[in-house]
Amino acid sequence: MKNLRTVVTTVLVIALSSLGLGAASAADGAATHCSGNSATAATAARAAAQPVTVWLAGDSTMANPGSARCPVGWGSQFDALFNADVTVRNQAVGGRSIQTWMYEGNVSGTKGSDGECRLTSNGYSSRWQSMLNASTGMKAGDYLFIQFGINDSSSTCPRHVGPTRYRQLMTTMVQAALARGAHPVLLTPVAAITCSGSTATKNRGFVNETFAVGSATRAPVVDLQSLSVSLYNSLRFCPHNGDYGSGPVGAFFCNDHTHFESYGAQRIAGLVAGDVRRQNLPLAAYLR
Repeated sequence: MKNLRTVVTTVLVIALSSLGLGAASAADGAATHCSGNSATAATAARAAAQPVTVWLAGDSTMANPGSARCPVGWGSQFDALFNADVTVRNQAVGGRSIQTWMYEGNVSGTKGSDGECRLTSNGYSSRWQSMLNASTGMKAGDYLFIQFGINDSSSTCPRHVGPTRYRQLMTTMVQAALARGAHPVLLTPVAAITCSGSTATKNRGFVNETFAVGSATRAPVVDLQSLSVSLYNSLRFCPHNGDYGSGPVGAFFCNDHTHFESYGAQRIAGLVAGDVRRQNLPLAAYLR
């Protein structure tokens, strides 16, 4: 009996020891697994915090303000919507079509046989050259927001741009961004305020051309014309008596029904940021 008790005791000790070792091994494995997950999460967090530059190319409705109180382009209000890892470089300039923005000083006042304004040189503007600069311009992970189509509708040179030429130039800009690993984002032109009775209406061209380039290049499109008109209707800007210097419309627009006061620019910038979030673009991770 004594020998039997000894054997049973020995077996129990060995079994309990094995269970302890297994538990310890499982605990060690779990700790290692958790440590691995933490390292992966930390790596992902560091990657998400990489500084990003958002480049803006467009006209006065996007441009930084000058010395006057009005107009204020929505691009000047865009930086405030992001965290400190984003820098907005606003290269929008008032009065420019996509062609005069790209070829500043080299677009003549004469149309060619194709109906397009003739170029006196293929040299790019300094602003576009700076964005293309390999050292200081667009880099992998950056964004290029492109919004034209307002001045392009002029019938006279140098601002006139036809639909085919518009698509061609916008595609050139998109491809330049992609070649540098940057992400192009296209925007339809923001609407002015025009009313049909109690309803704000769309009033800009080159919308189809913008979507066509987006479809061909797979670049996302922010339909800022539709978004802005919806905002105007939600704010009940129509019907309107034509006085753009007072009331809710006067607080939003300059006295020209087209350009924005600071408040209007902030609201338009919010529309763009909201659509970046709605489309789940990676840039949305940097929004405040």
